[in-house]
Amino acid sequence: MGRVLKACLVAALIVVPEVALAAQAIPLPRPRPAAAGERLPIVPPQAPAAQSPAEPEEEEVSACRIRLTADLAVAPSIDPLTGPGGCGAPDAVRLEAVILKDSTRVPVSPPAQMRCAMAEAVVSWVRDELAPITAREMGSPLRGIDNFDSYSCRGRNRIAGARLSEHGRANALDIRSVKLANGKSYELTDREVSRPFRDALRVSVCGRFTTVLGPGSDGYHENHVHIDLMERRNGYRICQWDVKDASPDIPLPRSRPGMDAEETDDGQHAP
Repeated sequence: MGRVLKACLVAALIVVPEVALAAQAIPLPRPRPAAAGERLPIVPPQAPAAQSPAEPEEEEVSACRIRLTADLAVAPSIDPLTGPGGCGAPDAVRLEAVILKDSTRVPVSPPAQMRCAMAEAVVSWVRDELAPITAREMGSPLRGIDNFDSYSCRGRNRIAGARLSEHGRANALDIRSVKLANGKSYELTDREVSRPFRDALRVSVCGRFTTVLGPGSDGYHENHVHIDLMERRNGYRICQWDVKDASPDIPLPRSRPGMDAEETDDGQHAP
């Protein structure tokens, strides 16, 4: 009897899976067609699942951009500068003002477009050297910087066919004058401006920047001072700025004896 029961159980185990498989293979009946006059329910189409908008890729921020904070300068990032013949810079800013250590805002007029590294060097020089030298030698605090030229896609000295200028790489700044709190402006190349002031500025920029060109350099920088961070082999630097003395007073010629100083022999006024 036990053997018969076991045989029945084994047979049942074999039959059940086969029945299950057969049930799965039986297709479901098709929906019946609508009878005359009968309306079937309308099933609205399923809307596709909404896709979440792709998150914009975060723009990589340079280490220079992180260091150049709002307490040092007003220098918003701008789109990469581009131009023909190798002009441009990827990490560019618009230097609008330098914030001095006493929180005074010194505008750069007009704002200078340059690569972040150059802007950082200019800001550091203005805060650490230009402002203290100006206050010490000129007796009035610094209040403005005249930007004669910054980014400009051109050859050196604006000569057609010349090698690309560092201005074209957004790696240079030309400064013509500075403005003081007393309302006066002084050109860096003016011989009548304090010689100690100009001497101190020359030493400071030549220590900070790899190229300094001013009066006496090449004939193209007689009315402004050019500074840049051009990289050269073996760390070679150029500092060419002749700080010249004030023009000597030239005395007027003496009148000849026996003559009226206002008239010549023919009675005509002297030129």
